[in-house]
Amino acid sequence: MGIDERGAEASGPETPPTPTPSTDPPPQETSESPTTGWSTYGSTPLREFLRTESGGAALLLAAAAVALVWANVAPAAYAGCWGTEIGLTWGDHELVLTATEWINSGLMAFYFFVVGLETRREFDIGELRERRRVILPVVAGVAGMAVSALLFVAITAASGGAHGWGVALSTDTAFALGVLAVVGPRFSDRLRAFLLTVLITDDLVALVAIATVYADSVVLGPLVVALLLLLLVVVLLRLRVHSGALYLLVGVLAWFALEQSGVDPVVIGLVLGMLVFARPVATETLERASGLFRDFREQPTPELARSAAQGVRAAVPPNERLQALFHPWTSYVIVPLFALANAGIVVRGDFLATALRSPVLWGVVVAFVVGKPLGIVGGAWLTTRLSHGRLRPSVGWAAVLGAGTVSGIGFTLSLLIATIAFEGQTLDEAKLGILVAGVLSAAITWIAFSLTERLPTRRRVRALLGEAESLVDLAEPVDAARDHVRGPADAPVTVVEYGDFQCPYCGLAEAAVRELLSDFGDVRYVWRHLPLRDVHPQAQLAAEAAEAAAAQGAFWEMHDLLLEHQDELRPEDLVRHATSLGLDVDRLVHDLRKHEHEPRVADDVESADLSGVRGTPTFFINGSRHHGAYDVRALEDAVRLARAQALVRE
Repeated sequence: MGIDERGAEASGPETPPTPTPSTDPPPQETSESPTTGWSTYGSTPLREFLRTESGGAALLLAAAAVALVWANVAPAAYAGCWGTEIGLTWGDHELVLTATEWINSGLMAFYFFVVGLETRREFDIGELRERRRVILPVVAGVAGMAVSALLFVAITAASGGAHGWGVALSTDTAFALGVLAVVGPRFSDRLRAFLLTVLITDDLVALVAIATVYADSVVLGPLVVALLLLLLVVVLLRLRVHSGALYLLVGVLAWFALEQSGVDPVVIGLVLGMLVFARPVATETLERASGLFRDFREQPTPELARSAAQGVRAAVPPNERLQALFHPWTSYVIVPLFALANAGIVVRGDFLATALRSPVLWGVVVAFVVGKPLGIVGGAWLTTRLSHGRLRPSVGWAAVLGAGTVSGIGFTLSLLIATIAFEGQTLDEAKLGILVAGVLSAAITWIAFSLTERLPTRRRVRALLGEAESLVDLAEPVDAARDHVRGPADAPVTVVEYGDFQCPYCGLAEAAVRELLSDFGDVRYVWRHLPLRDVHPQAQLAAEAAEAAAAQGAFWEMHDLLLEHQDELRPEDLVRHATSLGLDVDRLVHDLRKHEHEPRVADDVESADLSGVRGTPTFFINGSRHHGAYDVRALEDAVRLARAQALVRE
């Protein structure tokens, strides 16, 4: 028909957009099924992270139970296994640690590396990217530690156990998030962000205590070397060096330097994790990756394969890439192994009789079960009052209380500090106190959220979500006079999708969007164009065809037809679609030849770039970016949350 496809490139293989919506490839289209189907159960990084937390917590609990059984059935074998010395020798130097010490100081560094990665992610793209929101949970975390430590000292001072106050500082991140995933409210993402900030504050202070208060002696030379190596990591990141092997080497050297300095080297993992950025990569990086892949497709040589692999790897934020690599290992191997090596207590009748009278045991229990929630809730309330409401929790007060009670689960760092501060009978009493406090705190958390669920809807929503405004990620607000809108104008929930008519994942999401609109009568839906021209050569002209149809009052009819026939987007196909809709074909052809509507599409693309959108489909719900899956269940959950937040603000 003579329609110019300006800017279109040679067709190449389809590559999944970012973010990847599913680990499974999209189903193949057939003539019998012109629209691609969509699984109700999508898989996303956030959902997988939550599954890993809950699954990892269950495995951690199982490992602790096995340790208790092992220590009581064969105490000599248990002590002998984990007390085995393992050494490394190089030149005139040697490093000899027990198996437990290698786990506690070595492998656990990887666990804290993942914790650091998740924290940095929240700071870069999560709830904590608005720095003002960090202040209150940090204050609450410090208050929780202070009250816990003071209660522990008050209870144990007369018995001489007060020096172990560090045991009461830190909440176990894996256990706490796992319990939250099981017994917490349905909409727990914001609560997770709040709790994670509290927990990271705990971990940082506890690690500083390990490195200073509980360090035997500090050797200055190796400590300086470790700090210089960390500075080198910062420089390498600034220079955009992407060699994982190099970072691993520097991290291992820094670990050894800290070990030689007398500072517990487990802190190195948290520091390194928090240095790895999580912001989305630039659009140019994604386009370069797709170009490298096309080069490889045209000439599949080993050299082009290496460059394509490097380009694709660079197109994924390193934080996300490293979380995917290490998080399953830490949750399913390292932390359970830590529990297996440290949770074993020989429980005999005489031991229980003595332990139940032990100030150390009750100091730990009271510090965690009472001190943590009292300090966290009190610190948050006091901060809100002193700031006259300018600083307030990002969640409701029932959620703050739940964060306080679940923070009474101390395990990993608490056991670590206990093994440093105590020994013999007192160490076993401290361990038992940690286990008892964890069970009680989990039970109280379940009770707190169960009672909250019994409240009337409006009060329950306010108690869980609070009154804090959601962060707005959509740079260009919806304009009913300009945007293409479906649904009631006064709807409490607006869903904006940036899409590409040739993108297979947009075709997958379309079924979910239609079902969403049919199930919810109070949702407004907006489509904005983001043709990925480097991977979808026909998407740009298809977007212009939709705008040409809009000029004739038929945008949504053309929109639906294009997504139903994603393999029919050539110029002659667009003309056939216009004919089937009864449009003025000559006018549409003229518009496409002259690219009359290219500026309108470009405006959408520019607004996508301003909002940090890099792939399709990308959804915004009431202005906040939706990071979950875009299957029916995930979108319905997100809409319900947005509706609940709107209800709170009424």
